[in-house]
Amino acid sequence: MTALGGVLRFQDLGRPHAFVFDETYYAKDGLSLLEFGYEQGFVKKANDLILAGNGTIDPDWFTGEASYIVHPPVGKWLIAGGEAVFGATPFGWRFAVALFGTLTILVLARAVLRLTGSAVWATVAGLLLAIDGVAIVMSRTAVLDGFLTFFVVLAFALLLIDRDWARSGRTPGSWWRPWRLLAAVSLGLACGVKWSGLWFVAAFLVMTVLWDAARRHREGRSWLWSVVGDAVPTAITMLGIIVVVYLATWWGWFASDSAWDRNLDPTGGPVAALRSLGDYHSQMWGFHNNLSSEHSSQSSAFGWLVQARPTSFFYEGTATDCASGRCSEAVTALGNPLIWWAGCLALLHQLWRWVARRDWRSGAVLAGVAAGWLPWLLFPDRTIFAFYSVVVVPFVVAALTLSLSEFVRPDRHALVHERRRVVGVAAFLLACIALSAFFYPVWSAELIDYDAWSARMWLPTWV
Repeated sequence: MTALGGVLRFQDLGRPHAFVFDETYYAKDGLSLLEFGYEQGFVKKANDLILAGNGTIDPDWFTGEASYIVHPPVGKWLIAGGEAVFGATPFGWRFAVALFGTLTILVLARAVLRLTGSAVWATVAGLLLAIDGVAIVMSRTAVLDGFLTFFVVLAFALLLIDRDWARSGRTPGSWWRPWRLLAAVSLGLACGVKWSGLWFVAAFLVMTVLWDAARRHREGRSWLWSVVGDAVPTAITMLGIIVVVYLATWWGWFASDSAWDRNLDPTGGPVAALRSLGDYHSQMWGFHNNLSSEHSSQSSAFGWLVQARPTSFFYEGTATDCASGRCSEAVTALGNPLIWWAGCLALLHQLWRWVARRDWRSGAVLAGVAAGWLPWLLFPDRTIFAFYSVVVVPFVVAALTLSLSEFVRPDRHALVHERRRVVGVAAFLLACIALSAFFYPVWSAELIDYDAWSARMWLPTWV
């Protein structure tokens, strides 16, 4: 499934030969990081100059002045890695996000293997993530959210390993938990991509503490002692690592005297540098809180899970030899409708299992959905986009996989025979594959007839 996802993500990755949506910021920031270690401004028409170039970075593209940026640097450094190897080309700046998007499939499949104990259902989860449209588009576009998704899913998988490790009797207590500490490193990197990683820090810390508290309670300790006894060392160790890792991701800014606000505190030394970084973060916080400019593709978070308003990343209509006399080339961050709509039902099912059956697995995947989706409901006036939901996709897929596995589990009281239910799940998966094949052209900027593009825009809000 990882290989399949890789094919779908890397196939004609350099298409379209253009800056797609916010690539105009992040791809160029990556080039600037390669040259200077911090973000510089670009001259007018820099996009045209870069696309017309031979892939080599030209110093004349830069203004020489520091640029005010509003996201931490990890994702842009990863984009820069692809540009360092493959040049200042669309393939170069998309390589890293395609690689990490592909690896996310493997990590999720391994996490679901640990949740279910079944290689079959792990493969199903890998398949659903490999063929989903939001995941594909965000793995073919050099923006930050695909990296955020990888580090969040990796942290989730590492915490699952830690849970099993703690129940194996090998752990001496709450302080030395190597898998949990590695999860903290991954969460620190997630925050170093986008600040929305902080929601996962909160959700996953609560989740792992509750897992340990439940284990200790079963061993005879009170709930209060179980929670407090694990919460304190977990907070100290994990939050300490997360802060250190996050600060380390700004190493290029610390090392560059000309970076934005780098010498706001002129006294010099590490403390002054931290004060300058703190002021810079205050500016970034103000930007994010006051972002309310209108955008044609903005979408309320209330509609994300049902794909009410997907983000149009790129569209170009040309008059060529297409049957209708007009061709279309589009990149639309639209999820596979069958996966998402069935996923909404699965989330309700998992919520019921968590409340009524106390299924810890349901609570785990719901924690991921809650951290990636619920906070955005609190900002109805902020300019936000449906593609932010890419970080939710793995958890929706995990929820759907868990529900499908329950659907086919042997039950002598079931109204439908087990074999028929297995056939039904197989038919559902085949339908998902067929639907992804149908939508793939508008996920990957294939040149198709305008009527063919229009046939894929099922709802008026998708245009």
